[in-house]
Amino acid sequence: MAGAIIENMSTRKLCIVGGILLVVQVIAFLVGGLIAPSPTTAVPYMSVKCIDVRKNHHKTKWLMPWGPNHCEKLKDFDEAVSRQIEANDIVFAVHVPLPSKEMSPWFQFMLFIMQLDIAFKMDNDLKENAEITLDVSLAYRDNMFDDWEEIAHAIEIRKLKCTFGSPKTLESEGRHYDCDFLPFMEIGSVAHKYYLINIRLPVNERKGINVGIGEIKDIRLVGIHQNGGFTKVWFAMKTFLTPSILIIMIWYWRRITLMTRAPVLLEKVIFALGISMTFINVPVEWFSIGFDWTWMLLFGDIRQGIFYAMLLSFWIIFCGEHMMDQNERNRLSGYWKQVGPIAVGSFCLFIFDMCERGVQLKNPFYSIWTTEVGTELAMAFIIVAGICLCLYFLFLCFMVFQVFRNISGKQSSLPAMSKARRLHYEGLIFRFKFLMLITLACAAMTVIFFIVSQVTEGHWKWGDITIQVNSAFFTGIYGMWNLYVFALMFLYAPSHKNYGEDQSNGDLGVNSGEELQLTTTITHVDGPTEVYKLARKEAQE
Repeated sequence: MAGAIIENMSTRKLCIVGGILLVVQVIAFLVGGLIAPSPTTAVPYMSVKCIDVRKNHHKTKWLMPWGPNHCEKLKDFDEAVSRQIEANDIVFAVHVPLPSKEMSPWFQFMLFIMQLDIAFKMDNDLKENAEITLDVSLAYRDNMFDDWEEIAHAIEIRKLKCTFGSPKTLESEGRHYDCDFLPFMEIGSVAHKYYLINIRLPVNERKGINVGIGEIKDIRLVGIHQNGGFTKVWFAMKTFLTPSILIIMIWYWRRITLMTRAPVLLEKVIFALGISMTFINVPVEWFSIGFDWTWMLLFGDIRQGIFYAMLLSFWIIFCGEHMMDQNERNRLSGYWKQVGPIAVGSFCLFIFDMCERGVQLKNPFYSIWTTEVGTELAMAFIIVAGICLCLYFLFLCFMVFQVFRNISGKQSSLPAMSKARRLHYEGLIFRFKFLMLITLACAAMTVIFFIVSQVTEGHWKWGDITIQVNSAFFTGIYGMWNLYVFALMFLYAPSHKNYGEDQSNGDLGVNSGEELQLTTTITHVDGPTEVYKLARKEAQE
């Protein structure tokens, strides 16, 4: 009777904790959907064609598209031909942001893509597999009257992928090709108020530079940056969640250190998962408001990679430690086959990120996808990582199947136990299955919201209420995984409560004073749980 009362109390506590976490989860989605604006904003820019006839001009002068010191402009290339202005003396200038606006550190990053307006002309056709060479420079200033300071200068090559929907005849001259967007630039911080981009298309017929690229009419850029309002909401969430996870992590490890035995593998992995979550949560982004830290995007990728690698490893070890008939347990080396693909896949993605965003720290115009070698290398890393991910999920599905099969088999031993003990073990098994379902639900929610955010227009409007779907996805999923880690440490922390001797000397003659918690491998202050002892005894028999 006492066991049934204790088990009911434990189940009731579990329901209360689950309800509280559900409420917090709903709040996380609502914060993004109702309070935060959309995560990013795309701003189109049309370049202005400027004239600069001085030699080595790109080293001594920046050309402004507008303002008091604006450049001498060209209306179109027909004017350049009539005035006998060479292509090497034409500069495409873009000022960021648009007139009467300022950039802000709250924008966090800037990503630019390029679109070329190329017209068909019989005597200047676009060749197949044509490449365009760009002489690009980027500068900044924080006052409209200051001189421009150079950030980067590079010579970049981009492959043109264009189609022409009409027959290439004289009647089709002047019509534009349909060209794919080209990656142009990415910067990991927005530390200055004004930016200036100067683009030149140097022509050298002897070397074949910019020959056979068609008649370029205009260069358009699309700038994408994070919204300042979303950044503030995101920083606030990280600032709130950091102490929450840190406190539960300290409490969890303190409960473990109070045990007379050494921590077991599952406890260590849960603690490591808490550390990786805290590593993501720590709001170092606040410093990016005052410092020009262009490496923040790369640092964020590394933090996320560590967490996801740790999360995938936890799922494998969590299942393995609950396989009751497994003799090899509580040793990380026993999981090398399952954890190995995670390590290889994570390493491949890390190398890929370093080849892309690592190089962009020095050259923001660089893209690994612009060359054949870079594309093949990037695809190789991604394919290897994808294969490792598939192997991992095969291992995981197999282990989950084994765990549920073994637990179902062990349930046949329950009728021989006393009622109190049987209720206790049934509760443990139920809660294990419950946690597995929660894990699947979290993974499914992540995938579903990602798909929804990609296929919708970015917001839903219900009457006077506008819900930002993309913002809700980011804040909701971020809050969900924090709550998942919080719940793991809270529910799997070792208990030190002893519920008396009425459950001692039971069905299998195990120690008295069993403790009530989720894990089936860790319970008693002096050793493993009775479920583990039951499994070990049956395996030996």
